[in-house]
Amino acid sequence: MKAQRNGSWIQTYTGIQFWPLDPRPEEIDIRDIAHALSLLCRFNGHCRRFYSVAEHSVHVSSIVTPEFGLWGLLHDAAEAYLSDIPQPVKQHLTHFHQAESQMLLVIAEKFGLPANMPSDVDLADRIMLSTEKLVLMGQEPAPWYGLPTPLDSSKVVCHDPEEAERVFLIRFEELQKIRKAGVHL
Repeated sequence: MKAQRNGSWIQTYTGIQFWPLDPRPEEIDIRDIAHALSLLCRFNGHCRRFYSVAEHSVHVSSIVTPEFGLWGLLHDAAEAYLSDIPQPVKQHLTHFHQAESQMLLVIAEKFGLPANMPSDVDLADRIMLSTEKLVLMGQEPAPWYGLPTPLDSSKVVCHDPEEAERVFLIRFEELQKIRKAGVHL
């Protein structure tokens, strides 16, 4: 008899039952993460062109030091199982924030990362936000305060979902090789 799980389950891309409110490290699959993030559009879809969370994550992983690269790649991985909610709404959803934090802890455990995401990754995430908004968003109705200086906007390519998934998985393999070669967290 199977143990009782918290909440209902979803079927992932790889075909497993996954309980978003009761995640287990052994049920996390990088292929599910890559596929789902490649189909999720940044800015809740309110951008000029499709731009995936997967492509965003690859960029974040490339602007942090190699020791934080895997955290950079996986910083939004919880969205593969929980989706995303725009920050102005998310900040008011305590239970969602708890589920997202729990999911990130399980993902960190699965991939051997420290439990707390490094502040360098948060800064890289905000740098990419600043860069992406220049390329992907229309004229600002009001300033976006507190963002760091953007990078060269040519970094934002806007891959189609299939390419974004492929690039994400390639980056994952590169980061795994870096870790095996001796760059430790």
